[in-house]
Amino acid sequence: MKNNIVGWLEIPVNDMGRAITFYENVLDLKLTREQMGSLDMAWFPHEAEGYGSGGALVFYPQGYKTSVDGVLIYLTASSGNLANELSKVENAGGKILQDKTRISEEHGFMAILIDSEGNRVALHSRE
Repeated sequence: MKNNIVGWLEIPVNDMGRAITFYENVLDLKLTREQMGSLDMAWFPHEAEGYGSGGALVFYPQGYKTSVDGVLIYLTASSGNLANELSKVENAGGKILQDKTRISEEHGFMAILIDSEGNRVALHSRE
């Protein structure tokens, strides 16, 4: 997407199957698993499927490490209300760090969680 500052994102994982299950269950979408040489990747839907910037889960222990301390990626709650996605986090193996919080009237809401792999990620929605 020409006007989107995020061109691509990669989220490190320790167990690809577990991570795919977590993200598919929480975000209610389907990831596409691909072997890219020595990288095991699972791609999120992206522009071609009507979503924004693309990205993937990546298993490659030599070059990727899960983290709660690095960059914070905000994933869009496809339901339009991140409370729906948050309700699935703990059953999918994650932990909520910050519950649904209003950013502002114009920017909507956010929440922060730890995924099944130990990564800190955020969710965003307008409602």
